[in-house]
Amino acid sequence: MSTARVDVVIVAHASRDTLRACVAPLADAAEMTVTVVDTASADPGFDTVQDLDVTLVPAPRNGGFAYGCNLGIACGTAPYVLLLNPDATMTPEAVRTLAGVLDADPGIGLVAPRIVDEHGVLQRSVRRFPRLRSAWSKALFLHRLAPDAAWSDDLVHACAFYERPQEPDWVSGACMLVRRDALAALGGLDEGFFMYAEDTDLCARLWARGLRVRYEPAAGAVHGGGHSAPRSALRTADVRSHIRYVLKHDGPRAARVAALATALDELTHLVVRARRPGYPRGHLAGLRAALQAALSPSRSAALAGRSPFRAA
Repeated sequence: MSTARVDVVIVAHASRDTLRACVAPLADAAEMTVTVVDTASADPGFDTVQDLDVTLVPAPRNGGFAYGCNLGIACGTAPYVLLLNPDATMTPEAVRTLAGVLDADPGIGLVAPRIVDEHGVLQRSVRRFPRLRSAWSKALFLHRLAPDAAWSDDLVHACAFYERPQEPDWVSGACMLVRRDALAALGGLDEGFFMYAEDTDLCARLWARGLRVRYEPAAGAVHGGGHSAPRSALRTADVRSHIRYVLKHDGPRAARVAALATALDELTHLVVRARRPGYPRGHLAGLRAALQAALSPSRSAALAGRSPFRAA
């Protein structure tokens, strides 16, 4: 019988280049198990970590991030589950710090660390729940004029916020430690989100059950990746997932208004970035998805559970 305190779950779709750096620091850590799930990618990269003490799970299909997380969660029995992106790294000490937060307060259902990029620059990983006023604000670039105002953006920008423990609405799914019994009570992550918004949804459902979300800067994680032109499939997935979240939590009317705000956001960004290589195509895809969602939020929500990398 496993005596692990933390089950680490890494969904690693085609993550050969980063997988070993992610897995190696935690593979031999006391009281931790590591499970790597590949969601039917062409190149799982399992050979890069097969010499380590890890469980490798080849998924039978690419059902998306939440689907992969749920497969990995089912492989363990530890009281805490760390969901970690394959392009992120944590030390065992940082994981134990997060676990200590859950040990100390049973009212906290999920805790996330301070995240920096590979250069040590803070990644703003704390957000407010989606609201219509901030959606319109971002579409009209008002968040650039008042970046620290609570009404102007879902993302919390103020650096001072990230220097002390907080209880935000939701945190980035790149790295978060969750109670297993809370996940079980929720039925796991919602697989109706292929990618994007499953972290927002998870935090919202925890809050609804009376469990708090904590940001803990005493624990740190490094998350790679950078900003690049918005790929068409990813923008489509992001828009559909956002509308599905709003429909699920706020209803059809709010979803339609959110879709219209998103369409305006894509249009204004398309105009501003028209001459930047790669950007117009991505924003056009987002605009198309948003307009389709405004016409039929329920259809857009249904499509959010499908891979955006094939014709929908």
